[in-house]
Amino acid sequence: MTEAASQGDAEFFKQRGFGLRIGFGERPALLVIDMLKAFTNPKMMLGANLDNEIEAIKPLLAVAHDRGIPVIFSTVIYNDVDLKDAGIWALKQKGVVTLKADSEGVEIDPRLDFRKSDSLLVKKYASCFFGTDLVSRLLSRRVDTVVITGCTTSGCVRATAVDAVQTGLRPMVVREAVGDRSASAHEQSLFDLNAKYADVVSLEETLQYLRTVGHNANA
Repeated sequence: MTEAASQGDAEFFKQRGFGLRIGFGERPALLVIDMLKAFTNPKMMLGANLDNEIEAIKPLLAVAHDRGIPVIFSTVIYNDVDLKDAGIWALKQKGVVTLKADSEGVEIDPRLDFRKSDSLLVKKYASCFFGTDLVSRLLSRRVDTVVITGCTTSGCVRATAVDAVQTGLRPMVVREAVGDRSASAHEQSLFDLNAKYADVVSLEETLQYLRTVGHNANA
């Protein structure tokens, strides 16, 4: 898509009333989606260079830990030897073999400060909500805002943001803290998410917001 076409789309969507601001809520949780070795190692089948995104997630984790804000990391793990628990999805991409249980690929990238006090969400498919207990975890902490980071923007990030807004939560996608294997898919997904389903927010404004909350510490 050319720059002129992109600007034309933005203007068209604006005229039609898309892209309104949802705004941050009062009780956030930080969601770090699939920052696994299988995805952050560009040499692996499903991997990409996500060094910049990791650096953006680090200060978000630091503030969340300091403020007592819930932090949830997600991983994808398949337990069945023949990948039956990957369902039809296993027919679409060979890389699911790198997500087998007990393999190094399913481990959180060690560059991120994953603490024992953080939650680990195991999923099988794109959305962190599909087939998991994420809603219960968030409701029990009275969370109303999900700060979304991780990968990939066009896949698991997008699916999670859409499910979040459909669940009645405020999805905030941190632009600098989400990444994709495809730059074009990344940009198009951010455009579409911001137009219809979520607020695409900057790292700095998110850090400023997180520093003003912390009510979850005693929830």
